[in-house]
Amino acid sequence: MTIWLTRIVPDLRSRDARRDTRDAVATHRRLMSLFPDHAGPDPRARFGILHRTDDTPTGPHLLMQSNQEPDPAQLPAGYGTAVTRSLDPLLAALRPGLTIRYRCAASAVRKPGATTRAAYNLPAVVPLTGTAAEEWWMRQADTAGLKLLTLHSQPLDTARGLRGTRSSGSKQHIRHARTRFDGTATIIDPDQLRAKITSGIGRGKAYGCGMLSIAPAPGTDQ
Repeated sequence: MTIWLTRIVPDLRSRDARRDTRDAVATHRRLMSLFPDHAGPDPRARFGILHRTDDTPTGPHLLMQSNQEPDPAQLPAGYGTAVTRSLDPLLAALRPGLTIRYRCAASAVRKPGATTRAAYNLPAVVPLTGTAAEEWWMRQADTAGLKLLTLHSQPLDTARGLRGTRSSGSKQHIRHARTRFDGTATIIDPDQLRAKITSGIGRGKAYGCGMLSIAPAPGTDQ
């Protein structure tokens, strides 16, 4: 199964592009429009779609990963540019001891038990920040077959949007707190790492959370 990486550079002169950069639900719908319809009850999971928006000096870049090649011709006219390449050479080159750079924008949370929630009046899902978020990421990295060497965390804007339609009579506010984790790591288990890259990490995968990107660290021979 080939894994594809698509970089979309939105043209912010496009009204559609501007809306999508502000609305996590609109972004999800836009990306899903690049794949076939009638893909079952969970098409995002079927096509392995994960995405993340990176801020760059030239504006936002939308990165999307999928197990099927998308059709950028489905983007509206003037929306922006899209380039797709296979990640298979990178994934095939992973080996124990290789030093990599990583980036993941994830929804770091904890889920208190019923007794704790009642005692402290907590919600079912508690977003984590600062040191608590970094400790969460360390645990996630361990299950991804990585030994962290360096770690820098940065809080991001909350992914927000409104899911549902007027005709359905019900709407749901989508909200996922996000933290971006960057750094270097040594690969301990390449198979675990490939699995996490493919499946994503944590909650909110449909709304820009959980995509793990890696690259060989500078000076590392693949």
